[in-house]
Amino acid sequence: MRSNIFLILLITSFFCASAQEYKELLPELDRTLDQKRSYIKQKEAAIQTKKDALLSAGSSHDLKQRFFLSLQLVDEYQSYVYDSAQHYINKAKNIAFRLQDRSLTGHVRIREGFVLLSSGLFKEAIDTLNSVSPDALNDSLKSSLYSILARAYYDLADYVRDPHFMPQYISKGNMYLDSSMLFVVPGTSEYWAIESLLRMKQSDWNGARDAFEYWMNHFELKGNRYAIATSSLGHIYHMTGFPDEAIAYFARAAIADVQTATMETVALRNLANLLYEKGEEQRAYRYIMEALDDASFFNARHRKLEIGQILPIIEGEQMNVIKRQRDRITEISLFVSLLSVALIVALVIILISFRRLNKARLAIRESNDKLTEANKIKDEYIAYFFNQNSEYIEKLESLQKWVRRKVVAKQFEGLKKIPQNLNVQNERRALYERFDKIFLKLFPNFVEEFNSLLKPEEQIRLKDDQVLNTDLRIYALIRLGIHDNEKIASFLDYSVNTIYTYKTKIKGKASCPSDQFTQKVMEIRSI
Repeated sequence: MRSNIFLILLITSFFCASAQEYKELLPELDRTLDQKRSYIKQKEAAIQTKKDALLSAGSSHDLKQRFFLSLQLVDEYQSYVYDSAQHYINKAKNIAFRLQDRSLTGHVRIREGFVLLSSGLFKEAIDTLNSVSPDALNDSLKSSLYSILARAYYDLADYVRDPHFMPQYISKGNMYLDSSMLFVVPGTSEYWAIESLLRMKQSDWNGARDAFEYWMNHFELKGNRYAIATSSLGHIYHMTGFPDEAIAYFARAAIADVQTATMETVALRNLANLLYEKGEEQRAYRYIMEALDDASFFNARHRKLEIGQILPIIEGEQMNVIKRQRDRITEISLFVSLLSVALIVALVIILISFRRLNKARLAIRESNDKLTEANKIKDEYIAYFFNQNSEYIEKLESLQKWVRRKVVAKQFEGLKKIPQNLNVQNERRALYERFDKIFLKLFPNFVEEFNSLLKPEEQIRLKDDQVLNTDLRIYALIRLGIHDNEKIASFLDYSVNTIYTYKTKIKGKASCPSDQFTQKVMEIRSI
């Protein structure tokens, strides 16, 4: 009995400590995100220093020096800006070809494979890595080659999520990781990096957790390696049913990513998803938007698609939060109006019934008591809404000042006309505008390709002030993987029958068989 009680207390204290830990880490992440521009400036300064060094070596005949200076710039750009990383990869490749050095050529192709993989170009990455001859490489480069090939198949498995192909890709990734292990020195940091990943991909969650913790505790992991270890531990705790621990580790990884200006990352996206599940919509919305900005900055195609699948859901919940806030403000406005009417009645009684002065004074005192209570309630709501949404607190303060002016001026009839400056339709319209903008950022050719699926005379012609109309918006949500009519109806504020009618109508305009139309829409590619 005592041992069971001790076990329960131990588990309870673990969960409490985990919750406290992530609640302390999230404000730290918020502060780090606020300073994001300063970390990017530091990154740009380091890049400029290496560019200056390469420029100074431009007239040198030491091609190897220029080769490795180019690779240093690839190091800076490989998780920061894809196009620039590819630019310096090409410089290094040209030098390696001029030197006719198979080892250097293999080295730069390995780096190119990693850069292509980070941008979501899986086929190109695998083809590039398979073109490298291991015979020309030392053990360190061989290990790197097989390790990156393994990650390519792991990322491909995560991307396709097909029950038939996914196990094949993971199996192939495990095979390459086994090969990578053959060329590292046991007990080194590189060894534990590979061993940890291998255990995780084999779904050995306890073993993977122990391996990652050993790697972190016995080696000084900095920057990208620390972010990899903590993000992986976040994934492990999420998969094993410990969301608070997962949030804490994803937060650590996200902080490290921001501080190193790493744009090709998944920690913020995973963190946003977990916080959304916990009901923390404000933070979830900020983090998912930051993750989208990072993916767009780097041009990570697969990351943008992954983010696009959950962004409408989080944005929809954000709109619901705003609507609930608007409803509460309306309730407060109505309450203030009722109190104002009560005050008018009290003043009329005082004027026409001087003989009942004592009773009138009592009525006024009671009214004042109610007013005091109302003011306390109103102040509490104002404080609450200030924490929730600064825009709505400004509107509430404006309303409060307006009521006071009317009472002082004794314009009591005017109190019945509450300003109509709170409009949920405007908020919904703004939500759709943000959705349209972000969606077309992911699928810039969506309107043209969607029209190509319709008969020429039935193609959609948008007005000058339109980005998407209702037909396009419904199929934009479907393209993002939201097929449930109820979810689409909730997001667009229509009934389920209306959504069904829209879909049926547009399928009737298709140039292909109607039962193939949705699949054709799903085949529209992003940038």
